[in-house]
Amino acid sequence: MSIRKRLTLILLSMMVLTCFLALVKGYQKSMNHGENLLDDELKIVAGVLIEQPLSITTNAVQLSNDSSQLVYQIWQEDKLLSGSLFLSNLQTHFDDGFQTANIAGQRMRVFVLNKQTRKVIIAEPISKRFELAEAVILSAMLPMLWAVPLLAVFISFFVKYALAPLTRLSKQLAVRQANDFTPINWQVTDEEIKPVINRLNDLFKRVETAYLRERFFASDAAHELRTPLSSLKINVHNLAKQYLEDEYVNTHKQNQELHAMSQGINRLSNIVEQMLILGRTQPEQWQKQFSEQSLLTITQQAVSELYEKIDEKDQNISLEGDDFIINGDEFTLTTLISNLLSNAIKYTPTKGKITIKLACNNNQYSWQIDDSGPGMTNAQKERVFNRFYRVGGDQHPSGEQGAGLGMAIVQHIIAIYGASIHLANSHLGGLTVKVTFTGVKSD
Repeated sequence: MSIRKRLTLILLSMMVLTCFLALVKGYQKSMNHGENLLDDELKIVAGVLIEQPLSITTNAVQLSNDSSQLVYQIWQEDKLLSGSLFLSNLQTHFDDGFQTANIAGQRMRVFVLNKQTRKVIIAEPISKRFELAEAVILSAMLPMLWAVPLLAVFISFFVKYALAPLTRLSKQLAVRQANDFTPINWQVTDEEIKPVINRLNDLFKRVETAYLRERFFASDAAHELRTPLSSLKINVHNLAKQYLEDEYVNTHKQNQELHAMSQGINRLSNIVEQMLILGRTQPEQWQKQFSEQSLLTITQQAVSELYEKIDEKDQNISLEGDDFIINGDEFTLTTLISNLLSNAIKYTPTKGKITIKLACNNNQYSWQIDDSGPGMTNAQKERVFNRFYRVGGDQHPSGEQGAGLGMAIVQHIIAIYGASIHLANSHLGGLTVKVTFTGVKSD
């Protein structure tokens, strides 16, 4: 829920609650005040009736039997002079003064006045008093209740007006690109918003510095290492060639040393290339050059390029499913699939099995690879996307070595496509890696 809606509901709820409490309090005061007024009225009417010139010989006047109005009886020496039939002969039940009694199944406010030999009994329904109090309260509160919707509109408008700077800031941040660290250049007078903007600008500056330092350091360092590594590889090759030609120095130990040196250089070259790829896989750089790509074709090319390694380990690989077209870039998709396939080949034992499946289910298009390797624990699955992290390090039972950047690059590419990646235990006994794409179309 937005702040505007929350504030509007809070303020409106407080107003309704206040009106309710005022209604209850007003009702109580109106009842007390009304009872005092009506009791005074009963006293006045009783005083007027007791002075009426009636005698015992006068025929009793029988008034209406309507119990909803004021009813009375005038007695003298236990003889009824005049009154309402509704009261009947119940004068013996009443004491002098005010009292509340049940008369014919109805609550009545009764006042008894004695003067010499004459007695006046006057009564009024209690319901009349409640109706009077309710009428007073409703006449006072009804306009306020009708005004609540109008107040809600006014409150919502003024809350929106007060939160306008915050709304503007939110919209600016929503359309800002992930790599846009420029300061927010607009002035505000609100004391609550000003420090937020200042802090955000400071944060943008710090993040930009860290972002550029991390991004360009790895890329520049890797780029600078390519030339000396290439030179070193040439020198090692020439040295190995010279050793082969020189029968006096061509020993088995020297060949082993040259082989180890060559492997180390190849590994270092692989790390450099991976670092360069990691620096290049930024979403804003690739999305501008997207075009339609066949995922099945790219997968087949990746399998073909890595088939020599598959053949060396005598592994069984299968590719199944229907092709689908994705709006993307060939280099990033090739890198994504090659890294996942390369990991499966590395960690699947000799004569193991690897399956790749392209599937469509409820408009969800997925690329999935399963292997019969050792798999991963839950803790390893959580860390595998960290840069330079390798499951088991160089002591992994497979004996395979790597840079620990492959899955970090995969995660970068996943972000470029707005896709999702899920790791699970495979039915083959190893690891399942499933990449799900959105915004694709079937071939």
